[in-house]
Amino acid sequence: MTALWVVLGALVGAPLRLLADRVATASRGRGSVLGTLTVNVAGSALLGVLLGLRDVSPAVLALVGTGFCGTLTTFSTFGTDVVRLVEERAVLRALAYLTGSVVLGLGAAAAGYLLVR
Repeated sequence: MTALWVVLGALVGAPLRLLADRVATASRGRGSVLGTLTVNVAGSALLGVLLGLRDVSPAVLALVGTGFCGTLTTFSTFGTDVVRLVEERAVLRALAYLTGSVVLGLGAAAAGYLLVR
């Protein structure tokens, strides 16, 4: 049953990630990292809230935590974006994106966790 909850969460998270990327590309142009940054920070905040709640059922953790947040957020695209920026010789932009993603992601997770505690 757990696998089913993960799949159901993924059915919502994955299309939202694609939508965020397309919106960022349409508004900022190809190569924009804004879509990936947005979903990663939002997913971190939601996961922080989920983990900060007491007595969350395993089904909700599978549905929201693993399925939804797991497919909404993306470490592989983040890594690829950083490498692409370095290859394009936009090293300062790559470092800013890398640092900003880590700081904002961890900050959002901590804020979400503390918000519900």
